[in-house]
Amino acid sequence: MPTDYKQATLAELADRGSAISAKLAVVGFDGFIDRIIHPVLERKGLGNNYTAFPSLKAFGERIVAASGKSTSIELFLEQEQLGGNGPLMARALLATGMGVRFLGGLGFPHVHPIFADFALKTQAVSFANPGITHALEFADGKLMLGEPSALEQITYAKLLDATGEKGLLDLFDRADLIALVNWTQTPYMTAIFDSLQAQTLPKLSARPRQFFFDLADPAKRPRDELLTGLHSIARFQKFGDVILGLNLSEGQQVAAVLGVPLATINPTSLQTAAQEIRQKLNICTVVIHPINGAACATTDGAWWVDGPHCEKPAITTGGGDHFNAGFMTGQLLGLPPPCCLTLAVSVSGFYVRNAHAPSLAEVAVFLQSW
Repeated sequence: MPTDYKQATLAELADRGSAISAKLAVVGFDGFIDRIIHPVLERKGLGNNYTAFPSLKAFGERIVAASGKSTSIELFLEQEQLGGNGPLMARALLATGMGVRFLGGLGFPHVHPIFADFALKTQAVSFANPGITHALEFADGKLMLGEPSALEQITYAKLLDATGEKGLLDLFDRADLIALVNWTQTPYMTAIFDSLQAQTLPKLSARPRQFFFDLADPAKRPRDELLTGLHSIARFQKFGDVILGLNLSEGQQVAAVLGVPLATINPTSLQTAAQEIRQKLNICTVVIHPINGAACATTDGAWWVDGPHCEKPAITTGGGDHFNAGFMTGQLLGLPPPCCLTLAVSVSGFYVRNAHAPSLAEVAVFLQSW
């Protein structure tokens, strides 16, 4: 594999990209309404005539300084949009030209209007209401304040009620990719995993199939629950290739609960940690992506690629979900691991600059610009 991963990825996309239209992804189960918010540092006039807090650090310092007193901070609503790890990843997969079906919480008994177009395009089966995320965005990161209680409605029994057993089997049987995301905020996700493994997956036909999992920052969950969830994820390997996607914080938490060293953060340590996590869980692939690049490990080795860092992103909420969509698009096209990583950082890089998911043609143009 050449070290010029950008040129190699461009060549792979030119050769294989059109095959994506024959692939089908099934994505579930969370849904959120994302309220993109900028905390106001100084107001200069009406509407959007203001200066936002320049960083999460500055915002934090204002809050700390208010200890023992009080403070008031204006929150300016920039936009309200479709959100949730599942819908954001699914929408990004759609942009590549892939067939996508979504199952989950877009509104019940009726789909919420904010998801209407997405639900139509993914022939969505919605059996729960969405949560709400207040996403406070800064140049150096974001603070996600979530209201996820609606996700308590997401259970295996309600999934079966909505699709029917035959419908679920047919959908999963045709899928090339089954992406089950946001383990952290979906309380019954581990139980859903176990039920799928016991009742649904053994009935599928024998064909190549990939399973993707994203934890979505498990910091609030007890360590024993995280460990149980990870081992449940690992058992999907019996039914296809398992890919576990982790951002840096998630990678550190998973490494800690599995006893994998990850004290120093650099490309070499991330590759090593990804490989050791993969070996501990005995799964196909582990990806760890900080903001400056990404590492992955498979049974064939480990790789790192640099990413196109953006100093002033148009949006950051959903950047990780677009990374995941890019990586799995590469996987479904059969690209080598470093090209999957390059595609992933490019899809994410395009999204945070342009605030929409790119087509593969747009990704190719973007790849040549950084």
